[in-house]
Amino acid sequence: MHPGERFAVGRRNVHLLLSVLLLAAWGAVLLACRLYWMGNKPPNFSNSDNPAADSQSLLTRALTFLYLPAVNMWLLLCPDTLSFDWSMDALPLIRSVADWRNLHTAAFYTGLLLLAWFGLRTCKAKAKETNGKAHNVANGSWRSNTNGHSYPHAEAHDHTHSEAEPRAASAQNGTKKNNVTRTPLPTTENVVVFSLGLLVIPFLPATNLFFYVGFVVAERVLYIPSMGFCLLLAVGVRAVYVRLRQRSSRTVLVYFCASLVLLFGAKTVLRNQDWQSEEMLYKSGIYVNPAKAWGNLGNVLKNQGKMAEAERAYRNALYYRRNMADMLYNLGLLLQENNKFSEALHYYKLAIGSRPTLASAYLNTGIVLMNQGRLEEAKRTFLTCADIPDENLKDPHAHKSSVTSCLYNLGKLFHEQGHQEEALLVYKEAMQKMPRQFAPQSLFNMMGEAYMRLNKLSEAGHWYREALRAKPDHIPAHLTYGKLLALTGQKAEAERYFLKAIQLDPTKGNCYMHYGQFLLEESRLLEAAEMAEKAACLDSGEFDVVFSAAHMLRQASLNDAAEKYYGLAASIRPNYPAALMNLGAILHLNGKLQDAEANYLRALQLKPDDTITQSNLRKLWNIMEKQGLRTMGP
Repeated sequence: MHPGERFAVGRRNVHLLLSVLLLAAWGAVLLACRLYWMGNKPPNFSNSDNPAADSQSLLTRALTFLYLPAVNMWLLLCPDTLSFDWSMDALPLIRSVADWRNLHTAAFYTGLLLLAWFGLRTCKAKAKETNGKAHNVANGSWRSNTNGHSYPHAEAHDHTHSEAEPRAASAQNGTKKNNVTRTPLPTTENVVVFSLGLLVIPFLPATNLFFYVGFVVAERVLYIPSMGFCLLLAVGVRAVYVRLRQRSSRTVLVYFCASLVLLFGAKTVLRNQDWQSEEMLYKSGIYVNPAKAWGNLGNVLKNQGKMAEAERAYRNALYYRRNMADMLYNLGLLLQENNKFSEALHYYKLAIGSRPTLASAYLNTGIVLMNQGRLEEAKRTFLTCADIPDENLKDPHAHKSSVTSCLYNLGKLFHEQGHQEEALLVYKEAMQKMPRQFAPQSLFNMMGEAYMRLNKLSEAGHWYREALRAKPDHIPAHLTYGKLLALTGQKAEAERYFLKAIQLDPTKGNCYMHYGQFLLEESRLLEAAEMAEKAACLDSGEFDVVFSAAHMLRQASLNDAAEKYYGLAASIRPNYPAALMNLGAILHLNGKLQDAEANYLRALQLKPDDTITQSNLRKLWNIMEKQGLRTMGP
């Protein structure tokens, strides 16, 4: 081989190797950055995300992981069945050597090794061939083409002229000039090696070779490898085209390739239609992974307000896979929102049984128990949630948020039961466990409420201001801080906070109710009555708002309006003794004695030892006896 050509070939091979090494090094850098951002440890996934990784059998893991690249290659060759998700049992595990799918694995790796061997063998063969014909090249009778193959060059030698040697030298000079100005195409073996690099190296992180990944098969990991695959296919078609001698055979090959491009283009168009919306995408995956597809479809239908269809989708998902904690939780949440609390509790408990670390299920279980009045059970549930360890969690941020919410609700329970010191301890623990993305304004506001009950007004004011600093438009903090300012004599400033709360949400009756209470304490009775009626009209289904509005109207001596809203409060909570007693009292004042007696008696049935109701009833009976409406006393 001519020294210059030997140097050029060596430089091309070195350049090829450097390119492949650079690609591998850049991939390693990106992988290292990803690991650093994940806290220098691989992510944790549930066993359903990658079932093979959770298998106790080394043989099962090895055979399945070796098979997965063959599946991905088949998706490149024949993308007939595609899915947004291949987790769970979409691809059954290979548990024995006798599984026929191992033949696919063997065929895939054999083909890959043959391609690599071809690339390296061609490089060596080319070097030997060129070296054996170095003298011919020097004489100018052989010349290398742009694909690394040699072909004879017919050089015309004029034996009749004595200038034959100078003319040959001139021809060599012309050839050198042509080689300088012309950019050669890459050789076939270089394209093969580069294609294999594109095909294999970007796919390595998805092979579970370095660490387990959270998926089985994913279309997204084939984006870059598909480039190498297309290059390999083009090289193969070109090699076949060159070896075909007949023109008709070449024409058939061209038409075959054109048909293949059209078919794959049509498949791409059809697949793109599946990606037009989440609903269509999840429906397209029902055939491959019904459990996951039905579950995700249920989430989409729920967001669209199609509750009945969403419930059916969740139940379909659970039909295919009964132990999916997320689906059990989502179904429980849907039932809870539809006021089916007993069913919701059932599915929350099943979710906790399937995944004992699912903090959101504990949170909603505790909330349902609170609404049912089962306060001790709710406390135990919240405490259990707070003690869940932080290791091996699927979503650590969501877990910490749910734990913080559990502690917040536990603190509210203590607060409502009058245990303010215990409430503050729980709130402080919630602050310690609170993740960065958690919205803390409600927690800060409740800390202010606890300090307010303990008559520690400066601490209460501090936490109210912290709540407003965390969320300047937080309405509860405006109301509670306004009450504190009114209590400390800062009346004008307090009124400004009440009015700001109303301005932030003019449709919220609770704001008018608090402002009305403030006006009542300032003896601005007519304004207070106006605020009370606005509050009751806006939140006519909220017992606390309607009941407080009736109180304010009664204190403003607007007894007819008070009677109307006491009656509404009693209809909202027909078994609440205080509502019945107050309705009886306003009817008593309005002279409707028999109706008053009926409500007093009903209240005493629910709470027989209530001394105020007993006293009011005795006074009523005395009046009724004097009016002849009752013949004898109790």
